Amino acid sequence: MTEFDQFVAQQVDGLLRTAYLIAWDEREAEDLVQECLFKVASRWPRVRSMDQPGAYARRILVNLAIDGAARRARRRIELRPPDRVTEPAGDPLDPLADRTDLLDALAGLPRQQRAVLVLRYFNDLTEVQTAAVLGCSQGTIKSSASRGLARLREALAPVPLQTRSPET
Repeated sequence: MTEFDQFVAQQVDGLLRTAYLIAWDEREAEDLVQECLFKVASRWPRVRSMDQPGAYARRILVNLAIDGAARRARRRIELRPPDRVTEPAGDPLDPLADRTDLLDALAGLPRQQRAVLVLRYFNDLTEVQTAAVLGCSQGTIKSSASRGLARLREALAPVPLQTRSPET
C-alpha cells in the first residue's frame, strides 16, 4: 500500500462524514470527497511533507462544499422527488427520533453556520482550527456558532401545549 493509499484509508471516513453534514446529500458528499482526494493526490509530494495533511484535505473539502453550494442546491431542487407524507411522531424519548430532529434542524441552517457547527462540534476542532479551515476570523467562527446554536435550540424547542381557556 502506498503512502497516499494509507492517507486515504485514514481520512476517508472523517471526510465523508464532514462532507455529508455540510452538503446534506450522500451522493454529493461522495463526489466532494472524491474531488478533494483528487486535488490532494495531484499535490501529494507537497502535501505529504505537511505537519497535518488531514487538516489540509479537510480545508479543501470544506472550500469545495461551500464554493459550489449554490450550483448544487439548484441541481438538488431540480431533481428533488415529490414531497412525502410525514408519519406521526413516535415516542418522545426515542433517541433515534431525537437524532433525526437534530439532523433535520442542522439541515435547515445556512451552509456557513452548518460548516462551523460541523467542524467545531462533530469534528471537535477548536475555534482557531475552524477559522483556519474556513479562512475567516475567530470572531466570525464565534458569531456563526452562536447564531447556529441559537437556531438549533429554537428548532428543537418543544412545542408548548396549548391550554384551553375555561368556558364561562
